[in-house]
Amino acid sequence: MQASRQPSIEAITIVIADDHPVVREGLVEIFKSQKDIKVVAEASDGEEALALCNRLCPDVLLLDLRMPRKDGLQAITELAECRIGNPRVIVMTTYESEEDIRRALKAGAKGYLVKGTPPQQIRESVRRVAAGEAVIPPMIAAKLVESMARADLSARESQVLRYLANGRSNKEIGTILVISENTVKAHVKSILTKLDAIGRGEAIAIAIKRGLIKPVH
Repeated sequence: MQASRQPSIEAITIVIADDHPVVREGLVEIFKSQKDIKVVAEASDGEEALALCNRLCPDVLLLDLRMPRKDGLQAITELAECRIGNPRVIVMTTYESEEDIRRALKAGAKGYLVKGTPPQQIRESVRRVAAGEAVIPPMIAAKLVESMARADLSARESQVLRYLANGRSNKEIGTILVISENTVKAHVKSILTKLDAIGRGEAIAIAIKRGLIKPVH
């Protein structure tokens, strides 16, 4: 009498994309002992990640947002538009601004983890996302809810805010954007209201913290 065979469990295949070799090595090590998770490739930039996903069709792509050639957001957006090689994406980054979170999720990411997350939580996140769940840690989810509760800046207000951060006056901004100084003042007033800021300096600080603009060096 032959012993009955146990059905084999296919491992979850993942591609890791990060431009820092040490980070990739650390993540590979986290999954090395897991029988149900297999790292099939590593990428050092967004373009390489896309090529590997289209060729290998992994179940999960674990990637950083800040990478050369194509960043994480570009990679997620392009993968969402593909009919093949479209893995479930987990963003893993050192950044956790509300705007980064919103953009990543809007682009199609199914999970968002901050670097430094415990290994067991990373492994469980991969399993859950591969099973069709969305994984957002409570602290990050709270930031997202807080961000969504506030009114978004319009495209013009975002332009004005960037010029404010560069130290431009209302008159200078009006000249650059070809609008009146009074119109600029109205946009500034709206920006302060939406960001719940007392003055320009606070508005700029809040915008940088939320990831709406980049710090001026």
